[in-house]
Amino acid sequence: MEALPTLPPDVCPLSGEKVSDPSILERRPLAIKISNFPNAVRPHAGLNQADIVFEHLTEANLTRFTAIFLCQKVEKIGCIRSARLIDLEIPAMYKAILIFSGVSPGLVPRFQNCDFCDRLLSPDPLFRDPDSDEIIYRVPAEGKAYENTLFTDTETLWQAAERRGWNSHQDLSGLVFAEDPPDGGSPATRLSIVYHAQYATAEYQYDPAPQAYLRSVVGEPHRDEVTGEQITVRNIVVLYVNHVETDIIEDELGAHSIEIQLWGEGHAAILRDGQVYEVKWIRRQRPDMLRYVDGQGRPFPLKPGNTWVQVVPLDFKVEIE
Repeated sequence: MEALPTLPPDVCPLSGEKVSDPSILERRPLAIKISNFPNAVRPHAGLNQADIVFEHLTEANLTRFTAIFLCQKVEKIGCIRSARLIDLEIPAMYKAILIFSGVSPGLVPRFQNCDFCDRLLSPDPLFRDPDSDEIIYRVPAEGKAYENTLFTDTETLWQAAERRGWNSHQDLSGLVFAEDPPDGGSPATRLSIVYHAQYATAEYQYDPAPQAYLRSVVGEPHRDEVTGEQITVRNIVVLYVNHVETDIIEDELGAHSIEIQLWGEGHAAILRDGQVYEVKWIRRQRPDMLRYVDGQGRPFPLKPGNTWVQVVPLDFKVEIE
């Protein structure tokens, strides 16, 4: 078996940043499902403090996020919405607890019988446990529909995980990090991905001062609700993955669930430090995290800090300048 890269014991395995208290790395990661539609769900709470965020297609070319938290304390996260088929893969990769509002009827058996079904937190009656209302709670706000008012926080979640015996050190090896960018990149100060021109775009502009990309959505700065600051991203991974429409009905309009086949290997582009690199993504086995290698098969180093993974179909148009 291939030996995976390892990091020092005081470095977050998901962000490459040093932590002041290495004991926090003994807890289990959190995978939290967050809405990106309608526009009223923005600004989001907590996304800027996630170690890794996946954005992926759902129905009608809209998108949703799965945010992974391990190494930071976050006071408010949301709004929380329902999971999709890709959320049978992401929590398995990060050995995470999945926090979500529910799933469509056709997906219920798959989540009830998945290999991490004992690590689900949801207010849905089909998944709920006795104190789920205290873990995932309502925060009403003017202009937000009832279904967009579910939130949580990391302290509450990790306390719940401790009570359930879920908190333990997980093998999250596989990523490597380096402050200085590697050779072989091409200039890339702007990235634009149009999932839906009116409701779901991912736009990034490189800012040399923080050495990070500033994120916008539909032409507006994508801000954090708690701090009011624009979301900044150290690494952007454009992940090209096969998308297959299934026969599972996802909503009342008859839209079908999309199976995003996040296993095996494929092409990716990584943006960091104002440069773009063509790499290969790899996930050989179900428990494996996504890894990235260069043309010689060597681990590609991410910049220490957060990573946003923009999942797109194989033939999707992406603008990088």
